[in-house]
Amino acid sequence: MEKLISYPISVVYYLCFGLCLVVFHPIQWVCFNIFGYQAHKKSVDYLNFFLVRCTNLLRTRYTFINKEIIPGNVPLIFVSNHQSMYDIIGMIWYLRRFHTKFVSKNELGKGIPSVSYNLRHGGSILIDRKDSKQAIPLIKHLAEYIEAHHRSAVIFPEGTRSKDGNPKQFAQSGLKILCKYAPSAYVVPITINNSWKMVKFGAFPMGLGNNLQFIIHNPIAVAEFSFEEVMQKTENAVISKIKK
Repeated sequence: MEKLISYPISVVYYLCFGLCLVVFHPIQWVCFNIFGYQAHKKSVDYLNFFLVRCTNLLRTRYTFINKEIIPGNVPLIFVSNHQSMYDIIGMIWYLRRFHTKFVSKNELGKGIPSVSYNLRHGGSILIDRKDSKQAIPLIKHLAEYIEAHHRSAVIFPEGTRSKDGNPKQFAQSGLKILCKYAPSAYVVPITINNSWKMVKFGAFPMGLGNNLQFIIHNPIAVAEFSFEEVMQKTENAVISKIKK
């Protein structure tokens, strides 16, 4: 029944979602090229505000737990499981004061209005997942960037989305480079639940009535632990709260 009801609602949703991407693409261009970084960041924030509101048409809710424990005015490395693109929309808007930058796959850097432009110009990096050597200097640059500007990087160490919510094995290499070149950073583990249910029927129709839950765990100071300890603490924290 949910799937049947979702068909007409999903059509309206996709129309609104697509309109937001198209409208904000030239807005981003103007903000970036004429007014600079801060204006461009604001345009991206409000793009994602409207994208979140589009998902409200599907009766989607977002719950962030323990957001107050995230330290301020320090470089941050958010490490999370990954279930759908709605993880990213939620994090950009609700964690906007931390200037989130993403480690994203190269394919997203072209062809998608607004999204591709932001990934290319907003401070995120685009890596070829088949070429680990190409990724190393890019991740190093991102780490040095957040270290210098006290901003945040977001990495999904599973490498790809979980289609059923069950976590995949965490890769270490990306997080290891971020920790090495952002030594004053705090790693902030985040567990995401229910995001996969948005696309449980595939791209169309959409899942209805989901509460996307983001559980923020205690920050881990990179300088106080070996990388092996940071990795273990982070993975354990993220996995501990994933709903099966």
